[in-house]
Amino acid sequence: MAEDLQKKVAELKDQGNRALTSGDTKEAIRLYGEAIKIDPNNHVLYSNRSAALAKASNYELALVDANKTVELKPDWVKGYSRKGAALSFLGRYEEAKMAYEEGLKLDPENQQLKDGVKDTQAHLTGPAGSQPLGGNPFAAPGIMERIQRDPRTKGFLAQPDYMDKLKQLQQNPQALGNHLQDPRIMTTLSVLLGVDLQQAREEDMDQRSSPPAKDEPEPMEEEEEELTDAQKEAKEEKKKGNEAYKKKDFETALQHYDKAIELDADDITFLTNKAAVYYEMDRLEDCIKESQKAIERGREVRSDFKLIAKAFFRIGQAYFKEDKYKDAITYYNKSLTEHRTPEALKKCQEAEKLLKEYEAKSYVDPEKAEEEKALGNELFQKGDFPNAVKHYSEAIRRNPGDAKLYSNRAACYTKLAAWELGIKDCDECVRLDPKFLKGYLRKGAILQAMKQWGRAQDVYSKALDIEPNNPEANEGYKKCLQTMSQDPEEIKKRAMADPEVQQIMSDPAMRVILDQMQNEPGALNDHLQNPEIRAKIQKLMESGLIQIR
Repeated sequence: MAEDLQKKVAELKDQGNRALTSGDTKEAIRLYGEAIKIDPNNHVLYSNRSAALAKASNYELALVDANKTVELKPDWVKGYSRKGAALSFLGRYEEAKMAYEEGLKLDPENQQLKDGVKDTQAHLTGPAGSQPLGGNPFAAPGIMERIQRDPRTKGFLAQPDYMDKLKQLQQNPQALGNHLQDPRIMTTLSVLLGVDLQQAREEDMDQRSSPPAKDEPEPMEEEEEELTDAQKEAKEEKKKGNEAYKKKDFETALQHYDKAIELDADDITFLTNKAAVYYEMDRLEDCIKESQKAIERGREVRSDFKLIAKAFFRIGQAYFKEDKYKDAITYYNKSLTEHRTPEALKKCQEAEKLLKEYEAKSYVDPEKAEEEKALGNELFQKGDFPNAVKHYSEAIRRNPGDAKLYSNRAACYTKLAAWELGIKDCDECVRLDPKFLKGYLRKGAILQAMKQWGRAQDVYSKALDIEPNNPEANEGYKKCLQTMSQDPEEIKKRAMADPEVQQIMSDPAMRVILDQMQNEPGALNDHLQNPEIRAKIQKLMESGLIQIR
């Protein structure tokens, strides 16, 4: 790079740094962008603009620049710090943690990266270190009751030092690290999470089983404990109810479960099984009522927390079947609080996904989309491209089927040199409307800026299929042809894409002939006497791979 251009880049970078320090993120982003246009391979410029974009709360573009920083300078620690920060702001904590850890491989003592790992880890709790548990398990409702009724922890409540530690953890869950050597605390945590922390990994693998088929009833609990004659008879009634249930003879199943409840009102599996029958009969309100009875009775008689978790899960299933996803999520989470199972976790995640889709559809409003588009257009004209992106993105959320919105946002990304995001929007634009000319023109311009002349020519060709006399498409197509005809590397690349040329160039005899032609010009006349060789040489000349003067 010429010395005057280097000075210009340094000047723009310094001005950008001052703007960022003063809090003028918009100006900082603009200045760094101007510098990048002059020196597009300067990793420091992308890093600085990533910081400015993050400060402006434009985390998606901040991540784009952070990725570019790492691509240009993979051995520069700061790039991984920028990437981790952007991912954290986007709530992608697992990926953020991985980015910080990649940086630590280069500089194991870097405190900023260490702090980044620590911060992301705080958002990733659970037996495997990656499943959010949704709060402090030591402060969950009913904790003392659960500790009291579990034989593994019941005796701990009489120990003053244990109670002191428990109180401390209720107030500050971060203190858990100070008590990991106390087996009582680890046992308590196992009870509260519903897993054996010593065997969490093996248990996770064992529990990865497929959910029941949709046309099969849910399996019933089959706990056989003989105590009194009445309880024994109740178990027999339950067994008969289960058999009727499997045959989908639901009325008979209900009769047997009701009889079992009369004989033994303390066994809540009869109530949860009855709720399952109502679920299969689509009597969802009754399903919920029976499950709530099971929970209330289970609390009174201190039933196993796994059974109470099952009752909460049944309520979640009933709400899910009614498409009441928010209520379903509430009860799935209550079930997970009592006892964490892969089935409940999977259903909760499914409900969350469906709720998100439903809310997205409910959010659609074409009129508001037009308002946001107008704001984006205004900011685009002023050169405030990052904030224009925000408004276009909001417009897309309001009307995701409007191809023009993606085209407008692609124009912003082009101004910000976020090439891949621009191409992605152009592709979505023409997917929505294959005849939308501007989508092809924008993509062609981006590919030209990336010096991908062959791809750009193909895009302009598609644009000309739609509008043969379009000046921009014609000009772009001609420029691609002209550039490729002057660029030896591009000529070679395009020629070698032809299977016939590939076959000729892979022929050892032709390689020898071409070497002779280069070193002994007089040998050409001899080779041209052979019709087959003459045809191959003609093909190489037409492709532009060789020239004969």
